[in-house]
Amino acid sequence: MRAGQSGVVFQIQGGQGMINRLGALGIRPGKRVTKVSSMFMRGPITIQVGNGRVAIGFGMAKRIVVDLS
Repeated sequence: MRAGQSGVVFQIQGGQGMINRLGALGIRPGKRVTKVSSMFMRGPITIQVGNGRVAIGFGMAKRIVVDLS
């Protein structure tokens, strides 16, 4: 995703710990997310979920499958 693009979370690839951690941040399948910004060279990525914004690491972000439709 590029900054400003939004989509619906389709799947989270990872174990139960990863799913629980992202779920606690409000990122779960069926939720609409918008990429706000990212840092150069795999830095943290800021995502807007609902009315809140969260920053997650590159490794965690690449495990979130988003449908861009």
